[in-house]
Amino acid sequence: MHTERWEEQCIEDDHFHDECGVIGVFGHPEAANLTYLGLYALQHRGQESAGIVSEDQGKLFVQRGMGRVADVFGLEQISKLPGEQAIGHVRYSTAGGSVLRNTQPIFINYRHGAFAVGHNGNLVNADELRVRLEQEGAIFHTDMDTEVIVHLLARVPGEDPGTRLAAALKQVSGAYSLVCLTETRLIGVRDPMGFRPLVLGRLIDSGGFVLASETCALDLMGAEFVRDIEPGELIIISREGIESRKPFAVTERRMCVFEYIYFARPDSVLDGTHVYSARKRIGQALARLHPREADVVVPVPDSGVAAAMGYAEASGLPFELGLIRNHYVGRTFIQPAQRGRDFGVKVKLNAQPNILHGKRVILVDDSIVRGTTSAKIVNLVRAAGAREVHFLVSSPPTTGPCYYGIDTPDRSQLIAAQHSIEEVRKIIGADTLGYISLEALYAAVGSREKGFCDACFSDDYPLPTPEGHGSRQLHLLKEVK
Repeated sequence: MHTERWEEQCIEDDHFHDECGVIGVFGHPEAANLTYLGLYALQHRGQESAGIVSEDQGKLFVQRGMGRVADVFGLEQISKLPGEQAIGHVRYSTAGGSVLRNTQPIFINYRHGAFAVGHNGNLVNADELRVRLEQEGAIFHTDMDTEVIVHLLARVPGEDPGTRLAAALKQVSGAYSLVCLTETRLIGVRDPMGFRPLVLGRLIDSGGFVLASETCALDLMGAEFVRDIEPGELIIISREGIESRKPFAVTERRMCVFEYIYFARPDSVLDGTHVYSARKRIGQALARLHPREADVVVPVPDSGVAAAMGYAEASGLPFELGLIRNHYVGRTFIQPAQRGRDFGVKVKLNAQPNILHGKRVILVDDSIVRGTTSAKIVNLVRAAGAREVHFLVSSPPTTGPCYYGIDTPDRSQLIAAQHSIEEVRKIIGADTLGYISLEALYAAVGSREKGFCDACFSDDYPLPTPEGHGSRQLHLLKEVK
């Protein structure tokens, strides 16, 4: 086959990717099936692999595979997951490659019994811990930082699983929201800074409980929201009820602000803030910061839709879907031998000349990473006849990589880290370019005092790696030129 016809990456790969989504169910006769539904709702948080571990009569049952939830699970797979307790995981690889051995949940049998864990986040001292553990004789089966946790757990004395898990986690540094399963308990933990979300729900029909990365999963599972798991909290769910512990010192809250901008599903609620409403407020703030003489406001779907609606409402300009997204294209596709310009964007987005021709267009997107896709989208809109293209962004300029659970390029590949706003404007080919400010962003999602991590915008890393910012950067995204 000619080189031109090999699979190539789509438009998604010039966006950030969250690492994972996690689900836990306790006290329901169809625990695995409910976990499967919860993973469906969290599919946006990871599309490379999926897995479920259930517990029945003191034994753990495991089904995992590469691909999306629908690719991995069917009736046959779910039927092999008995019991009233289960945890599940969807993954986008950051620390560790996209291979079957790196699928989660991780499950082990050790001197204290069976244990399984699903992890959303990234440990910044995983490399250091791994070297130490290997010197002590540990044998690793995966490339994931999550495996460090189970090796630490196996070395901790004591009979209480919550105490052992807390002792293991006190040795790690970084971001983690965990769901864990033993023979008798479902355990949820959130790191002391609360980088990644985790919520508790109650199943309406059975009275059982759910742990989930986002509230949108509760709706599909038939559960009602109870509360957010607090930063630094360890929650144990058993037949005796729910026990909350606070084993970690909490000095400051640093939830990832990009959850509000892009990662979380719009119908989720994060720390009391409805994501859809926050994104509309961001768009309204963009309109106040960057008013433009224009004819139409067009989102870059799907992540720019809510912000574009907010901009249109605040500016009084009409909102139109001038770009239509094809939702049925996977992460890769096969190009024709005689491909046209910007084929990778065109296979995902189609511009509507009847809306764009002769118009002064405001394009709203959630972020600019490398700038390559933004340039192609601007070109697509111009090719549809737009007279002017004004590109507005619902996040500040991204100038630094993430170390806490988001897959980002190296700083040298982040366009805003290497170029001024005017230079970026010229590179992507827009008539004007505007970003939201950090101050306006926080006014939209909640005051700065609530505590957010904005290191990718501000270079204020709350947990820098010991050797400096570059030592534990997450793996690079791939990009098609």
